[in-house]
Amino acid sequence: MIRRIIHIDEEKCSGCGLCAEACHEGAIEMVNGKAKLVRENFCDGFGDCLPNCPTGAITFEEREAPAYDEAAVKAEKEKKAVGRPMSEHAHRDGCLGSSVMRFERGEEQEAAFAGKPVSHLNQWPCQIKLVPAKAPFFNGAKLLIAADCTAYAYAGFHEDFMKGKITIIGCPKLDAIDYSEKLTEIIRENDVKSVTILRMEVPCCGGLQYAAEKALKDSGKFLPWQVVTISRDGRILD
Repeated sequence: MIRRIIHIDEEKCSGCGLCAEACHEGAIEMVNGKAKLVRENFCDGFGDCLPNCPTGAITFEEREAPAYDEAAVKAEKEKKAVGRPMSEHAHRDGCLGSSVMRFERGEEQEAAFAGKPVSHLNQWPCQIKLVPAKAPFFNGAKLLIAADCTAYAYAGFHEDFMKGKITIIGCPKLDAIDYSEKLTEIIRENDVKSVTILRMEVPCCGGLQYAAEKALKDSGKFLPWQVVTISRDGRILD
């Protein structure tokens, strides 16, 4: 029969596993580091996996495919549930490091650390490549877009920059990609309240600043934003 079904572009697939986690039917699995539609009759064509793909590798197509088999899906779920270790019930097959999470930080946590430095990372994942373009933690967020090295160069990174913000990080030199499209989608599709761009003084960090500024422009939104530059010896530069 001709019906709507997903298509996965292997060239665009980063192997993050978010789509496999989002596919409640189990139609998608990770094979050799890439997402694969391994059971066409398990794909209902609703596309729960689409919004979770950070690279846009998943699309819909209309083609010849077996009908969605709800009974087979249910039977497979029951089969997997029997005898499965408890640790495996918390996730689906894929990259566990890409599971979307939100952390609640508060005074109780700070008190528990008795004056020691505490983490102000408020969500997971935090890599620009892995974070979904649309997620609940972005709504109402003060967004920090930071270069990887800033966390190591600036001693007060958590307290002075991350506290009260949603932090996403990247390095345009190491990732060798243009972040602007992904950042544009994040700002456009979510209720982001402000943007702080934190970069190093080194020239390669200009790519991150350029991508963030382009994303702000292309999103069509007018948000308060600032750029902060960190020196290689850990100072905030004017």
